[in-house]
Amino acid sequence: MLAAGFTLKRLWVDKDKKSRQLWLDLLALGHLGQNEQVDYTLAIFHGDNPVATGSLDGNILKCLVVCKDYQAENLLTELVIALTERLAEQDISHCFLYTALDKEKIFHSLGFRLIAKNEDILFMERGKPDFSDYLKFLKSQEIVADGKKVGAIVMNANPFTKGHRYLVEQAKKACDIVYVFVLSEERSKFSAVDRMNMVKLGTKDLENVVVLPTLNYMVSQATFPSYFLKERSPEKKAWHQARLDATLFKEKIAPVLNISTRFVGEEPFSPVTNLYNETMEKVFSPELALKIIPRLAISGNIISATKVRKAIEEADSKVLEQFLPETSYTYLKEHNLL
Repeated sequence: MLAAGFTLKRLWVDKDKKSRQLWLDLLALGHLGQNEQVDYTLAIFHGDNPVATGSLDGNILKCLVVCKDYQAENLLTELVIALTERLAEQDISHCFLYTALDKEKIFHSLGFRLIAKNEDILFMERGKPDFSDYLKFLKSQEIVADGKKVGAIVMNANPFTKGHRYLVEQAKKACDIVYVFVLSEERSKFSAVDRMNMVKLGTKDLENVVVLPTLNYMVSQATFPSYFLKERSPEKKAWHQARLDATLFKEKIAPVLNISTRFVGEEPFSPVTNLYNETMEKVFSPELALKIIPRLAISGNIISATKVRKAIEEADSKVLEQFLPETSYTYLKEHNLL
């Protein structure tokens, strides 16, 4: 409960210019960026002065700032309680947050558990199902390696192209078992269900290829939001998030399935994805190998999902037939997605 003289108010940062400026001023005090994506924001006022703020982006707590002179007033706890109550009103019991290294004890006392950390930030969660449940699920899907070489691919497959199929084939040539993780985040043209189905159909003829969801733990809005912003994301911020995402994969996910090599496609188009590849290479070494596969090209034209989506918009059947495997083309037609 807030002490006398303090009030909690919602800030409509996307509708009210004055509220947005108050919020931006608070973010500046916390050395946070000015382009944060949020959908719900609270602020605590001492009299007429805003002294603390916190926001939600889906089920992610973010932009938590308390002015230096008020850090002994327990305002951070009040913000977290208010934000999680907001989630509870929406029947959301599971949430994430990024925070500074020195805040681990505070958030642990509020029921948050550590998922991963590096030299810069902590990634924590509260509620169920949680990361331990995801790791148990992965273990249940494991093909026993018995000394065999195990590889992994993480893809959005928006949609699944001949380029994606080629990447899986190259991984399978180098490994006995390949786990293909399909992004679960709903930030793409095609739904997570459709993308998962296309990948399963496009790889079902390959022995020991297992298709799995990423949920919130690989290249998600929780672990790596800059991935979905592409060129609009500041490079420094994308780098920090890429490092955390790569660390989580290396230290927690790869060991569960005995993964020794992760395969990625060469990235000539997206600076953020290219940065992610470079970051993985640095974070993984030497325990986990990263193999970068040159993009597949047809008649000198590099295949990309971006080009396929453009061809769908333009009803360019020639490009679609050229770039999509029969399984994806048929699936998209049967589900009225072309």
